[in-house]
Amino acid sequence: MGDPRVRRTQAALQSTLIDLVQDRELSRISVADVAERAGVSRSTFYDHYRDVHELAEAACTAMIDDLIEAIPDPGTCDGAHAATDSLLAFFAHLDEHAGLYRGVLGPQGSARVVDHVRRRATVAAYVGARRAATGHEAPTDYTAPVPHDVPAAFTAGALIGVATDWLQHGCPSSPAEMAALTRPLLIALYREDGRGQA
Repeated sequence: MGDPRVRRTQAALQSTLIDLVQDRELSRISVADVAERAGVSRSTFYDHYRDVHELAEAACTAMIDDLIEAIPDPGTCDGAHAATDSLLAFFAHLDEHAGLYRGVLGPQGSARVVDHVRRRATVAAYVGARRAATGHEAPTDYTAPVPHDVPAAFTAGALIGVATDWLQHGCPSSPAEMAALTRPLLIALYREDGRGQA
């Protein structure tokens, strides 16, 4: 598991960044800001991270995994309320941490974090579709390479685009309203692709 002191320092830096990004755009947060607030030296910061963007990616990873887990399984889009429930969880998670996600996914955020989210979301959509097609349950390995898959990439890009737009507009609709608006679009995509047939 590594040195507990290293884990504590990294956790302190990540927590500090999450606090800072609630009140300030990520692009306006410096290494000095984070180090000072966390009570460590700049050299200690650089012992762990190259820059604030790498720290942001590390700080968001666990939260991003929770977020990605809420992306609906494409194979369930026609099943009862499964897709709506998953989408509700997805938008509720975003709403709960709106300041952080607005900071890292917005125009002044981190391209690395956006790519990190997009890649993981694509994997989740791809694996979900394969799981639905084969019935094989397996844990999702977000680090695994994924073949070029247009529906999976489209799903990931569309959900991230909708989520980012919603966040940037101050979350004007409730998570339930966003789930209701998004569900028919996903159903249409997977019916067209032939994966969401009842």
